[in-house]
Amino acid sequence: MSISIQTNAASLNAQFYISQNQKFQNTAIQQLSSGYKINSSADDPAGLAVANQYAGEITQLTAGVQNASDGVSTLQIADGGLSNISQILGRLQTLASESASQTFQGNRATVNSEYQGLLTEINRQAANIGLNTGGVNNTNLTVFTGGGITQANSQISVNLSGSNNAVDATALGIGTTSVAGGGTGISGNSVRLDNTAATFLTSATQNFTFHINTGTGNQDVTVGATGGSGGLNGTQVVSSLNSQLQAYGITASIGSSGTLQFGGSTAFTVTTTGAAGGVTTTGTGTAVNSSNYSIGLAAPAVATGTETFTVQTGSNSYNVNLTSVTGDNQADALTAINSQLAGSGVFAVKDTAGTGINLQSSNTFSVNEISLASTGTGAFSALGSQAVTAASASASSTGNALAALTALTNAIGTLGLVQGTVGAGENKLQYATNLGQSQITNVSAAESSIRDADVAAAAANLTKAQVLQQTSLAALSQANSAPQAVLALLKNF
Repeated sequence: MSISIQTNAASLNAQFYISQNQKFQNTAIQQLSSGYKINSSADDPAGLAVANQYAGEITQLTAGVQNASDGVSTLQIADGGLSNISQILGRLQTLASESASQTFQGNRATVNSEYQGLLTEINRQAANIGLNTGGVNNTNLTVFTGGGITQANSQISVNLSGSNNAVDATALGIGTTSVAGGGTGISGNSVRLDNTAATFLTSATQNFTFHINTGTGNQDVTVGATGGSGGLNGTQVVSSLNSQLQAYGITASIGSSGTLQFGGSTAFTVTTTGAAGGVTTTGTGTAVNSSNYSIGLAAPAVATGTETFTVQTGSNSYNVNLTSVTGDNQADALTAINSQLAGSGVFAVKDTAGTGINLQSSNTFSVNEISLASTGTGAFSALGSQAVTAASASASSTGNALAALTALTNAIGTLGLVQGTVGAGENKLQYATNLGQSQITNVSAAESSIRDADVAAAAANLTKAQVLQQTSLAALSQANSAPQAVLALLKNF
């Protein structure tokens, strides 16, 4: 090997390794300082790409867990509101049950006032939790939780859309229900007795003529309300009429429309003429007790022959015969019909005009004309089955309440389905939260294995780099002094 002054290869080697060792030391210091094994793309390009993908997943999952938590909170708020509405429905059932009993001695109007107020409260609370019809939560709620291979797998759906998932009174089917005592309103009447600011019958009297059959015979009963100089309010009008009607099993009340109505199982028709400041509209108003099944008969005037019709009540059949003696006029016909229908529960009363006849019963019945009178006018003009008007459930004292109970039962079922959907949604979001947190942990571990520094290894590398750096400097010193050996060859020159 030649000896050279110009080129010191050993020094160059030493300088190279000093540079490498310095870089090695800097890398170890950087890893220990940052805590990361990969601090630049050059450290591990492929590893950095994978680590960045994991970091993106962690960011998405973290936001998804927060979304799910917010979703659970929203549903919990709705759940609390639904539980409260459930309690209100229970109270409504209590009120309806009270009013549905014919032995109820309280004021059904007062009960209905609370009932209607609670319906309004249901609407308010449904709106507050966003589950009124068209409310903010009355929709298909989607929560992005992340962590899925596709976007569809990264979303949780809680479907609260449609009227079947709304819980306002209308959506629950109870918006128009009432527990007020039912009754039959006077035709053409639009005067609202529930107007507390109004005064009625000031210096006036209004009479009501009832054609009644209570099972003890036909009666024409006239009752009236007199206002005096100060007039009466609606409640006083009703009270005055009831004091006179109580003995006949008829009750006056203020209906859900605010107008006067009459109820009870007694067979009756009624006629009234409006008075100045009166209870009904101007003119004559009439009513047939619509809480009973009823059918109108013409004013009979049988001249010759016999008219026969059959009244069927359940399994019992009653034949009614009208002759020139028993059916020649209204009074005789009423006596004959009621006598032949004794025990049937069907009663004949004068019609609203006072000239014809009306058959009524609190139970269903049918009428079939068997034979017509030879001459004259009979009760029916054609043979065969005659049309009976069905009773109106809302016209009885308990009909509204009974209908309300049916609607409330259905409403409770509907509310339960909504509660089930909300509860299932809470559980789904909670499960999604648990999965998201598990994925965050595992993906973080995967990212850590690629990006995070091995502190023990980095510390060892730093020590190694420092030793190598020191030895490299010592070697450089020796390499730099090597060319001085050439001077020994030149001493003799």
